[in-house]
Amino acid sequence: MEHKIFRLRDWSTLANNQTMNRWLVVTDILLVITAIINIIALEVKLSALDIVVLLILTMVYLVLSTFGPAAFDFLKLKSLVVQFSLHLTFIILISSTMLLITHGASWILMLPVVAQCVIFLTWPWAVAVCLIIWMLSCLAPTFDPARTLPDLLQVWTSLGAATLFVGLFTMLAVRERDGRAEVERLAGELEAANAKLRDYSTQVGELATTKERNRLAREIHDSLGHYLTVINVQIGAAKTVLDTDRPKALDALDKAQSLTREGLAEVRQSVAALRATPMSSRSLPEAISVLVEENRTSGVITELNIAGEPRPLEPPVELTLYRVAQEGLTNIRKHAFATRSEVKLAYDTDHKIRLVVSDNGVGQTQFEGGFGLMGLRERVNLLNGQVAVKSAPGKGFSLEVELVG
Repeated sequence: MEHKIFRLRDWSTLANNQTMNRWLVVTDILLVITAIINIIALEVKLSALDIVVLLILTMVYLVLSTFGPAAFDFLKLKSLVVQFSLHLTFIILISSTMLLITHGASWILMLPVVAQCVIFLTWPWAVAVCLIIWMLSCLAPTFDPARTLPDLLQVWTSLGAATLFVGLFTMLAVRERDGRAEVERLAGELEAANAKLRDYSTQVGELATTKERNRLAREIHDSLGHYLTVINVQIGAAKTVLDTDRPKALDALDKAQSLTREGLAEVRQSVAALRATPMSSRSLPEAISVLVEENRTSGVITELNIAGEPRPLEPPVELTLYRVAQEGLTNIRKHAFATRSEVKLAYDTDHKIRLVVSDNGVGQTQFEGGFGLMGLRERVNLLNGQVAVKSAPGKGFSLEVELVG
């Protein structure tokens, strides 16, 4: 807590430091003893009343100097600023009075007041109050008729040097302490930042794990689900014509067996490398033409149309387009009850590529899609692409994807 005049936080720090308080008591007692010795050495003439007043002021000085603003706690003041003001005002007045009574012999008692000003006041106010203390210290010897002008100049210079030394030394100590406190504060903030960083790292790891799980789920659905769907269609076709057309049934079973081998090979590749490689050694049009041929063998007339000049694409783009074609054709076989379907692959000149899978099936009014369509949306969104689904009852179904490539 800071104030324009007072450094309030410094008092709260010192007030809770019992070791510092004990040293303050010892220091204050030594300073009082030094002041008494100085008064005796200079043979300052004091009356009985002066001695009584000095004893009372010395006791009050020790209390104020040792306990600081806390000496006024009994007043139960709500404002620390008022408490500080009372403390400094009283200790300066008491020290000045003692200086006047002793004709400046007790000047050493002003030094702790200088130190407290540097500790508890902001620097402009500390400088101003220290100047006032020095002037008061210089004023007391002036009233001593025994002192000559050279003697007074020497006293004023000595008091100024002592005040400056104590003020600078205390300022250095305060800065060193503030620097240490700042280092401790920054170390605490750094530790807190490190703790947050560890938490964020854990969260990033969990997100990465979740992302990888979703990716694997998509791959399993798009690859293994596709093969199982086509195999099921071939086996169903074989059962239908088994008694009437045995060669056609065997051909369907051979295709199912071939698809089974391909599916197993792709699953092994996915498990081994945690990613499927359906595009290996094949261009995108070639890979999609294989899917189109599989759709034809299931009884759906399927056409592949390629617009524009085919060009190499980034592997993630090719794999995503392949999975879109795969998912679209699989859904046609499973849900559309279509007789015709079309796959259109368009290489646009503005570095975009579009894939459209459509059919003449029954269509539908709601097409939020299951996991397959959701997985396709995730794939396309990761590549900053767009997905469009169009359908209506009796007007078929259309799945369109546009990517940059």
